Amino acid sequence: MKKKKIIAFIQTRPGFLALLVFCFWVKYIFAAYFDFNLGLTDPYQHIIMWLSPIGTAIILISIGFYFPRPIVSYIAMLVMDFANTALLFANIIYYRQFTDFLTIKTMTNAGKVSQGLGKSTVALLHPSDIIIWIDLVIIITLLIIHKIKIDQKSYGLSMSLAITSIGALLTTLNILLAETSRPRLLRNTFDRSYVVKYLGVDTFTAYDGIKSAQNGQVTRNANASDLNNILNFTKQNYAAPSSSYFGIEKNRNVIVIHLESFQQFLINLKVNGKEVTPFLNSLYKNKHTISFSNFYHQVGLGRTSDAENMLETGTYGISDGSLFTSLGSENTFQAAPQILRQDGYTSAVFHGNVGTFWNRNDVYKNMGYNYFFDKNYYSTQPKDASGYGLKDKLFFAESIKYLEQMQQPFYTKFITVTNHIPFNLDKEDQDPNFKTTNTTDQTINNYFVTAHYLDEAIHEFFNYLKSSGLYKNTMVVIYGDHYGLSNSENETLAPIIGESSDTWNTYNNVQMQRVPFMIHANNLKGQINHEVGGEIDVLPTLLHLLGVNTKDYVQFGNDLLSPHRQNWVVFRNGTIVSSKYIIVGAKGIKGTVYDRKNGKQIINFTPQEKKEIAELAKKGKNSLRYSDLLNNHNLLRFYTPKGFIPVDPDQFNYSENYQRMINIRQQLAGHSTSLYSRHHGSTTSLYKTDAPELKGRQEEIDQVSEVIKNNSSKNSATSSSSEDDQ
Repeated sequence: MKKKKIIAFIQTRPGFLALLVFCFWVKYIFAAYFDFNLGLTDPYQHIIMWLSPIGTAIILISIGFYFPRPIVSYIAMLVMDFANTALLFANIIYYRQFTDFLTIKTMTNAGKVSQGLGKSTVALLHPSDIIIWIDLVIIITLLIIHKIKIDQKSYGLSMSLAITSIGALLTTLNILLAETSRPRLLRNTFDRSYVVKYLGVDTFTAYDGIKSAQNGQVTRNANASDLNNILNFTKQNYAAPSSSYFGIEKNRNVIVIHLESFQQFLINLKVNGKEVTPFLNSLYKNKHTISFSNFYHQVGLGRTSDAENMLETGTYGISDGSLFTSLGSENTFQAAPQILRQDGYTSAVFHGNVGTFWNRNDVYKNMGYNYFFDKNYYSTQPKDASGYGLKDKLFFAESIKYLEQMQQPFYTKFITVTNHIPFNLDKEDQDPNFKTTNTTDQTINNYFVTAHYLDEAIHEFFNYLKSSGLYKNTMVVIYGDHYGLSNSENETLAPIIGESSDTWNTYNNVQMQRVPFMIHANNLKGQINHEVGGEIDVLPTLLHLLGVNTKDYVQFGNDLLSPHRQNWVVFRNGTIVSSKYIIVGAKGIKGTVYDRKNGKQIINFTPQEKKEIAELAKKGKNSLRYSDLLNNHNLLRFYTPKGFIPVDPDQFNYSENYQRMINIRQQLAGHSTSLYSRHHGSTTSLYKTDAPELKGRQEEIDQVSEVIKNNSSKNSATSSSSEDDQ
């Protein structure tokens, strides 16, 4: 009898709405426990979480009730339920990759990222995802075969308002209960997972949208007076350069090699008796390399783009998305390419993925990069790509014909991609003499394979630098952009890196955020520096080595080689690492604090420790806050340091890179400083690689290069002059 009543209720329009809400609630609860790590610690939090999706689901689906025609009403309810499910599913996929929730900025800029996404997105799908969609498939099928009939009864506006009011009431109750468990939740938001835990994905999205709109209004109202506190902060924290290092690399070429998803624990690690990265290991200990053993990535949701932003501008990524995609098209930058341009440097980025990925096409112009070689300049054969773009060995090999045309001194960046989740690599590209791990986690097993491949690619590139002569006048900077393996994989990884899964804790997770940073040049005296540093410190370090005074620039890091620097870094989530402490989150002694050197948690603090930790917490908070204020309000448009010439992005056209370079070389004639000119011809034959994809194709590559060169010569009269690129 009860079953018949339920079936009869479902045949009514309110019953159909209740069915949709119930099904959404079930899959939301499933996702909350099996996909999201919400940190539910007591029964009260579980009850609040169970309530959180109901009110908003009723509000959204009840929109269908405002349509008087029955068929339209049912379609509208299904559409709203589908949209709500899609939002939940998008957050599930995003959380698996970034351990965070989608913000409005991330969603509105998705188009600027989506063209670069490929196999890694598919790798994030789980068989259990069918649970998120199966209810809609079944319900629509039941409607089509008339097992669920469309209720033809007329429902007035009062019924629609009543249902929406119930949803609003439940949402309000949810907020009130959340406030009792977590006071000032929406005012003091330092972690998006807290908002989702207490209020659900829908309410979080609405809250984030309101906050984004408010921030946009603040940006429009910003003025030059907001710069005063920022300038005072950065000048007070400025560290003067070391007299023994300042200018030691002046006028040398700079090559920055971006190691995708490469973590410090890979250095000197052996798997099955074989070094995972033998060449990088040798470089790390080289007598001409300054290496850093306690160098941390500091990226947020912008991941790779955050790392690039810190290295190029000396400012942090923003708190709620990617600065590149959210602000990069409009913001004013005082970045490395334009700063070095004042000293006669030409600049370029090499990347085997689409130029729109992370909005790089626009951002690089605003940073002052002369050239950007993206996917369009490389092989388009499907087998040559893997995951996020061209395989690394092919990428370096095919970049030579462009690198050799650049006027020296140059500042260049090579962004590798093969060592990116899901870390897939064709069998023919794998070293048969290297056997990876055999853990239960295939991601970990794959990680060592692609890291080994990346190491081989860099070795081949270094061999070319030496054979071509570039090595003698070049400073090579190598860094890991962010973690490759997430915290959820660390316990499985622990025994491989000499740790215990049983004792693994938050301290270990923080230490896993270390990435390599090396500066190599044949006139440097090598050392392994054990002081704490991070990506925010790279720009002032490199500029000082090149003899550029950074005192008037707005940079939040310090020269890593300065005797005056304070050894500490702050992560984007507020965690602080100093020479003495690891302070998790942004709570100071109210949070979890570890002794950095021995890993033991500090429970009872001395007065001196309390003072030091409070000072670090304040400095970390202000550093992030002032950087956000600077970037979100685009305040650099009000400030130009002495001697700096602002960027004119309109002068750059990345579709004509190769032609412009050749035209400049030809116009300069005997005054050209390009490697091509110095060798009186191409150096591509000096590049040696064992990449199986290139076997038998060298003649074809040379022919293509010759065609491009001939075409560019014909068009030289209509191309831009060399003065535009110097």
